[in-house]
This record gives sequence, C-alpha cells and structure tokens, in this order.
Amino acid sequence: MCGRDSAPVRGVCRGARYGVAMRSRRSCLAVPGSSPRFLEKAQGLAVDEVFLDLEDSVAPLAKEEARGNIVAALREGDWSGRVRVVRVNDLSTQWTYRDVIEVVEGAGAFLDCLMLPKVEDAGQVAWLDTLLTQIERTCGLPVGRIGIEAQIESARGLVNVDAIAAASPRLETLVFGPADFMASINMRTLVVGEQPPGYTEGDAYHYILMRILMAARAYGLQAIDGPYLAIKDLDGYRRVAARSAALGFDGKWVLHPTQIEAANEVFSPSQADYDRAELILDAYGYYTTVERRGAVMLGDEMIDEASRKMALVVAAKGRAAGLPRTTAFTPPTA
Repeated sequence: MCGRDSAPVRGVCRGARYGVAMRSRRSCLAVPGSSPRFLEKAQGLAVDEVFLDLEDSVAPLAKEEARGNIVAALREGDWSGRVRVVRVNDLSTQWTYRDVIEVVEGAGAFLDCLMLPKVEDAGQVAWLDTLLTQIERTCGLPVGRIGIEAQIESARGLVNVDAIAAASPRLETLVFGPADFMASINMRTLVVGEQPPGYTEGDAYHYILMRILMAARAYGLQAIDGPYLAIKDLDGYRRVAARSAALGFDGKWVLHPTQIEAANEVFSPSQADYDRAELILDAYGYYTTVERRGAVMLGDEMIDEASRKMALVVAAKGRAAGLPRTTAFTPPTA
C-alpha cells in the first residue's frame, strides 16, 4: 500500500537539494513500535520530534507486528507540530530492508525521516537514500522529501563521520548513540551519559561530541545528543543536556515524559537572549542599508558582521522554539 495522501513538506536544515528549512529538534522522544498504548500516548506530548522505534526497544519476535503498529499510528494518529521519524534496524540485521519498504510504502506520506542506527560508513547512508528513491518513485511520493537521521554509535562511525555527513542530501541530523559507542571503545562504565569511574579531569565525551558537531556543521546538518537512561534523575538529565547544548547541539533524546520539559528548556535560548539576537539583526540591517555603516554601537556593545552571524544562530533557535518577540528596534531620529 503506497501512501499518496498529501502531507506538508516540513523542512530540513541543509536544504541544498530539496529546498526546505530547519526543523526544531530540542526534544526527541523514543517510542517503542511494539506498544500501541505508548504510540497513542506520544501524540499528546509536547515534544519536537517523535521517533517510532523498530530497533533496540522492540524484541526480535515483535518486529513484524511493530511495523504494522507504526504504519497505523502514522496514518491514523495526530502528530501535528512534531517531526515524524521511524528508526529502522541497523544494516547488519535481516530486518532493515523490510522495515524501510513496509513503513514507507504504508505511510510514506505521513513520514518526515527515517533514522538509521549504527552507521559506520557513507555507503550505508547511500544505500538507504537509493532504496528510499526507488520506493518514492514506485509509490508516487515526492522524490527526496523523506529525510535521513544517522546515528553514530561506534569508533568506526566516528572515524568516518565526515564522509557519513556528506553521504546524502537527504541527511538532516547526526545523532550520538552513547551506549553502543561506550561499548565499542571499551569504556569502563555501566552508566550511560555520566563520566566513567576514575575519570576526574575534564569530560570523557567532549571529543566525541565535538567531532560529531563539527561534521554536522560542516555539512549543514543538525546535531542531536543521545539518551540519559536514569529517567528519574532530572537534575542529572538537565546537567548532561546543558553540556551538549552549550557546545551547540540542537537537541537531545527523551526516554520519558518527565524529561521533555527539561530538554525543551535547555535547548531553547532564554527570552532575553532571543530578544537581543532579534534586536541585533534589526539594528545591523538598518545601519548597513540605511546609514551604510558596517560597525556600529548598539547600547554599550559594538556590533558588526560577526555579531550578525552569531545573532542569526540564536534567533533561528528562538523562532524554531516558538518564542515570542518582546522588544523592537527603534531607528534613531535625525
């Protein structure tokens, strides 16, 4: 069954091939496809993205049924205002190709992205791009509308992250998968997201996060931090989320509704920062076009082209988060 129903084309941040704009992904909720109850409940939660999972949260014997649950949920549910993603199984398994075919043929018109886990080289992303194109053409879906999210979950994936980021115009995000990554490098800990015992200086994850972030930004992608498994420790979640947000990550996974508010708050600019960013953009636009000056004072601060670029980042995040603007620029009187 090929889904020919029209669905709005919601944007990606690179848009080089398909001409679409940035999505907000502050909070990315994982929902097991094997649970119709969770699939229904997720539709009422205030998250930016919901990814319906066919991989780790679904037992092998439940995967076929989970595909049907997900197709039905996408077609019949109300996912308004959320990025709709399905995580398929990784390419080392026997399930992946059927995951892609059944989900996209059954609900492609109601799907924004597929998430490919455990990506280790660019060829895996290229494979998914090719298969998506074939299904879209067969089903009469707009070719290229369905995006890809690539999870980096191993040492090999991190080493190849630049090539992975450049592998397809469909790519929208790089996602850090901490648990599998920690296992792949033999990190001596059983606590996902926290510093390993004995590591007392700095941050054991700083290089990993920065490496993913640099590759994402170099190719116009978003960067998403992975889960924090201690779902009752909201202070811990907020602390770890603040770390990746400070670096420039766009959002983080949430595994439980109690983590949603923290994610949305941490990955949004403050109201004061958002207002200041919009003020800088307005003021710089006025002074460069009307007065034709490239560097001017705005209050006690010098602003120039570099200021504009920094303000664009904060303003874009604020707009994507739906923040209202509470200040306005008033041009100086003659």
